[in-house]
Amino acid sequence: MKNFWLDLPEPFFVLAPLANVTDAAFRRLIAKYSKTDGAAPYVTYTEFVSADGLCLEGEEGRAKLMRDLVFSDAERPIVAQFFTSTPEHMEKAAALAQELGFDGVDINMGCPDKAIEKQGAGAKLIQTPELATELIFAAKRGAPNLPVSVKTRLGYNKDILDEWLPALLAAKPAAVVIHARTRKEMSKVPARWERIKRAVEIRDELKSKTLIIGNGDVLDLKDASAKVLETGVDGVMLGRAIFGRPWLFAPAESVQEKVPACRQAGSGRFAQPDYLSVHFRLRVLVEHTKLFEELLGDIKSFAIMKKHFKAYCEGFPGAKELRIKLMEAETAVEVERLVEEYILKNNEKGE
Repeated sequence: MKNFWLDLPEPFFVLAPLANVTDAAFRRLIAKYSKTDGAAPYVTYTEFVSADGLCLEGEEGRAKLMRDLVFSDAERPIVAQFFTSTPEHMEKAAALAQELGFDGVDINMGCPDKAIEKQGAGAKLIQTPELATELIFAAKRGAPNLPVSVKTRLGYNKDILDEWLPALLAAKPAAVVIHARTRKEMSKVPARWERIKRAVEIRDELKSKTLIIGNGDVLDLKDASAKVLETGVDGVMLGRAIFGRPWLFAPAESVQEKVPACRQAGSGRFAQPDYLSVHFRLRVLVEHTKLFEELLGDIKSFAIMKKHFKAYCEGFPGAKELRIKLMEAETAVEVERLVEEYILKNNEKGE
């Protein structure tokens, strides 16, 4: 088995699997702007995909799910994430991931969505550790040539990290991503990174070789690097930080090359500029919208792009007014027209 996790320089970073966010279009855009010379090492995850659906859906439904598993080589290393509570389905989904050429398989054991939990999947697996470990073994059987990882939380209703993590480590996953909150807490309280530090201690006490990856409230790569130093964690997963910033993993100097009129914030190799040409940011927004329409327009609602519009359009004069107009747009052509009108009106100069 080739375990790409072991080839990553530490610390490394991971792009979180965000439903209706890190889809094929956004991942491809992130690869374009973040995979530059000197970029931070990062791992890409797909959105989570139903293993049950892949096994039980009809031809049309399965074809739609398969679109979530489309990726380009520029996104590597890339991990396919699945959710299910049925080991047989996990085994088949993992086998499919290996067949499709993914670099790894991840099992979602942290999603708090009620529909997912009704299936006994996602965060519900925290309450059934025997089934959770069975799913890990099933994934390993299905994809013997790929490393299997898990994304989970500190616990369900309460923090049970000291019992839950050893149960997972016993199945020897390649990596465990821990969101530093319980399922009950959702995102309503600050992430408790001291518990991530405890996770590293548990791993070391058990002499496990599993990598520990922290997740929760990470602002940017500078913040992620600080958390690595504080906790000793092997890597950090970033989620909300990617909104409106597909260049997140690129070093400051490469962003500055793309956008001369920017100034650097903070210091260090991965410091990000705190100002990018509005022209540039809006051009990327248009590019993102066109890519979404091209790759996913026939199966996903255009309304999904609205959360991205909000992220791209903030912090500059007229951003709110432009954002309100974009929220009414229904096609990439309309978005491009509105952006061009804004640029012309504000005489924003690009590079």
